[in-house]
Amino acid sequence: MTADFITPALLLLCFFAFLAGFVDSIVGGGGLIQLPAMLLLLPGVLVPTVLGTSKVAGLSGTAVALQRYLSGPVKLDIRWRTVALTALVAGGFALLGSRAVSLLHKEAVRPLVLALLVLMAIYTVWRKDFGSLHAPRLKGGREILIGVVLGAAIGFYDGFFGPGTGSLLLFAFVGLFGYDFIAASASAKLVNVATNVVSLAYFASTGQVLYKVALPMAACNMLGSRLGAHMAQRHGTGFVRVLFLVVVSAFILKLGWDTFGG
Repeated sequence: MTADFITPALLLLCFFAFLAGFVDSIVGGGGLIQLPAMLLLLPGVLVPTVLGTSKVAGLSGTAVALQRYLSGPVKLDIRWRTVALTALVAGGFALLGSRAVSLLHKEAVRPLVLALLVLMAIYTVWRKDFGSLHAPRLKGGREILIGVVLGAAIGFYDGFFGPGTGSLLLFAFVGLFGYDFIAASASAKLVNVATNVVSLAYFASTGQVLYKVALPMAACNMLGSRLGAHMAQRHGTGFVRVLFLVVVSAFILKLGWDTFGG
């Protein structure tokens, strides 16, 4: 890539990284914005290198969003032992998912994820109070078991395929654990940090990161994440619910096109 090409491309990539960080910090789905932009603006770069570079920005923004939720004005009622265990299991299974990419076909996973996203959107629209009340419903061994199963499933999926991981986590923490959207967003960020750390370590160890692109994008992703987490806490669960439906709808259209039209 020449300097003449990378300067305007990098500016655009930084803009999309900021936007991705903003959306991802609230409801997940930043990869839907950031990754296609990178594939378009970094022609000739191998896909694994694009993915590794994207992970640097994604991890940076997710970590900032998590810190913002934890230190923000809204007090979060979260079962941190269960969430931390979920994150630990998710990180381990993310590595398994990354290694399984070469053995399995992603095309077989896409229709299943598409169907799941459609059901998520329908359920969220149907249940008007979904995510508005914080009423944790799991305790003891059952809570731990569901956390481990969730971490294994989502972690493997994130390492293997990826799109929609944040939104799936958000929906799971609301639907299964009974969190409101704000507490669920913070919990999802912790799990996402774990999966991103493992994935990034894998890509970095194999030399598949363009740091000259990754670091500026990371800075912009962090700015967007901080702003998004601030707005989520300021405007409450109603704001997050609406944005969640918008992002899930965008995922449905994107995966629908990839599956049936592309």
